Amino acid sequence: MTLDQLYALIGPDMKAVDAVIRDRLHSDVVLVRQVAEYIINSGGKRMRPALVLLAAGAIGYQGTQHHDMAAVVEFIHTATLLHDDVVDESALRRGRDTANAMFGNAASVLVGDFLYSRAFQMMVAVDDMRVMRVLSDATNIIAEGEVLQLMNCHDADVDEARYMQVIHYKTAKLFEAAAQLGAILGQASPEVEQAMAAYGMHLGTAFQLIDDVLDYSGDEADTGKHLGDDLAEGKPTLPLIYVMQHGTPDQAACVRKAIENGGREDFPAVMGAIRESGALEHARMRAKREAELARDAISCLGASNYQKALLQLSFFAVERNH
Repeated sequence: MTLDQLYALIGPDMKAVDAVIRDRLHSDVVLVRQVAEYIINSGGKRMRPALVLLAAGAIGYQGTQHHDMAAVVEFIHTATLLHDDVVDESALRRGRDTANAMFGNAASVLVGDFLYSRAFQMMVAVDDMRVMRVLSDATNIIAEGEVLQLMNCHDADVDEARYMQVIHYKTAKLFEAAAQLGAILGQASPEVEQAMAAYGMHLGTAFQLIDDVLDYSGDEADTGKHLGDDLAEGKPTLPLIYVMQHGTPDQAACVRKAIENGGREDFPAVMGAIRESGALEHARMRAKREAELARDAISCLGASNYQKALLQLSFFAVERNH
């Protein structure tokens, strides 16, 4: 199933979210508008806002506040992308020049700040302390995850547990918050709310693990980013950690050198080690297990088209090629 087919159920809602995004991107400062619109309109999957809508639908929510909350989640995500690309010195995202490549690092960082602060303005307007607590906690944990990832760069001694902590903080937390928000808006019971949060956390973890796989196996035309970007930045992701723990001594030494030095010189040799050691299969299996846990988490939901779409989304997260 394609993402478009998955989103067919929430098509009108996604249009409403897009309208909110366009409206709330407005600023009298021209450069703010230019950079924000550039990144927002660059063709992302919009999985996090879709998750808010699907979760709210699965609970039976009837209002319109989920459109605002979906936009808030997308703004927070977009702000992290702007800052991420500056930190990583990335030049390509979603097949286009990154905002920092187009407008410079200073503009990217400052417009990221604008998107964070605009998200908090919209949060306050909902006037619900639980909504604010979930989103403010998530934003803080994401920032901690960014710093953790920075600390792990060029550190070849990062183990699987430390790496999974980065994933949970940096990526899975916003998925968790998105799903939990839908449940809060739908006034779900505490048990169902926690089930939705667990679904989001496991889904986000699976999603990031597949991103790690695609960095060594994807097609650049599909992924919209350069293969080996993680290696060039010295990021010890799961496939690399697996090679160091389970590969031959020569393979482990090759990967260790690549992580510690960064760059792309060792990319062909590292690719060989990853393929020969079964590292990608291991990472895919971990992702599939997380997707299973996501599906198990929402077994308490009543059957509906929204619940079915949430189940399908967990399959898409691990079977995608971009």
